Amino acid sequence: MPIHIREETTEREIKNLSPHACLSKNSKGRLRPEDECPIRVCFQRDRDRIIHSKTFRRLTHKTQVFLAPTGDHYRTRLTHALEVAQIARTIGVALRLNGHLIEAIALGHDLGHTPFGHAGESMLNELHPGGFRHYEQSLRIVDILEKKGRGLNLTHEVRDGILKHSKGRKKILPENLKKLPKTLEGQVVRVSDIIAYVNHDLDDAVRAGIIKEQDYAHITRNLGQTNSERIGAMVRDIIIRTLETDTCILDMSEEVLQTINELRNFLFEKVYLTSQVHHDFIKAMKIVRELYEYFLENASQLAPGKNKDYPSIYAAETTDHRKVCDFVAGMTDRYALDLYTDIFFPKPWSVV
Repeated sequence: MPIHIREETTEREIKNLSPHACLSKNSKGRLRPEDECPIRVCFQRDRDRIIHSKTFRRLTHKTQVFLAPTGDHYRTRLTHALEVAQIARTIGVALRLNGHLIEAIALGHDLGHTPFGHAGESMLNELHPGGFRHYEQSLRIVDILEKKGRGLNLTHEVRDGILKHSKGRKKILPENLKKLPKTLEGQVVRVSDIIAYVNHDLDDAVRAGIIKEQDYAHITRNLGQTNSERIGAMVRDIIIRTLETDTCILDMSEEVLQTINELRNFLFEKVYLTSQVHHDFIKAMKIVRELYEYFLENASQLAPGKNKDYPSIYAAETTDHRKVCDFVAGMTDRYALDLYTDIFFPKPWSVV
């Protein structure tokens, strides 16, 4: 009996999704053409490939804000990705968008993050010729580094959403549409990313004793007292405003947009740049710098067969800087700390 599940899913998308949604059948395709799956549409396959990748699994041991936290309830890059996916999926369902595409982008958006969060990214940006940006590294991972150089061969739409998810301290909803993902699904992930981190970073900072809830109560007074209430208020605002405008661009009320910006500024001032976090930030930068410089001077240690974690995927003209950058960026916090100890700390010995 022939299987037509993928075709049935495609027909349901045509029938049920919004005119502004990105349909699987309209995907611009992959870097390398391949046969379709008889069961899953293309964006489902992308999501599954990301989840089953080694890089995705390593996110569980990569810092979100706090360096190697000992508490069990602090966020990591992995839990952040899951929270972004959940928020984005909620918005996407309400707007009748393509949930498979949203999940794929959300789960893959931070694959390129370094060990020790933005401390690692900042240092690699200083050391690597041409700089380093985690969203570009995320795309490099899915295009090249995963699966021993074959990459994950994702669709154009997922790759675009991954590349354009990051905002830094720039506008959440920029006037220049070229800075936004081309799909509304990608835009949803981009906004969900900041909704997730401004709320869970506040939660983690309170847990760490860096701030108290009353320190930011004046900012969030109109959104709710709890993490859940604040996220719910932000999500509802985006859904309602976007449905009212009925365009292919996300919208948000000025009041909620201003609140998110104030929360982001508060986090930079009172959490990210506070002495407790900044001291660990400096320590982490030192570890990344010295590992980078060590392997740049000892690039032969990264040759295929000498380091099982190093992908033998590079062309002869690939620079040592590029190879070392990929290697260091791919480390988890734990791996980087262990490797740093092994290389730079003296080992006990005895005279027989």
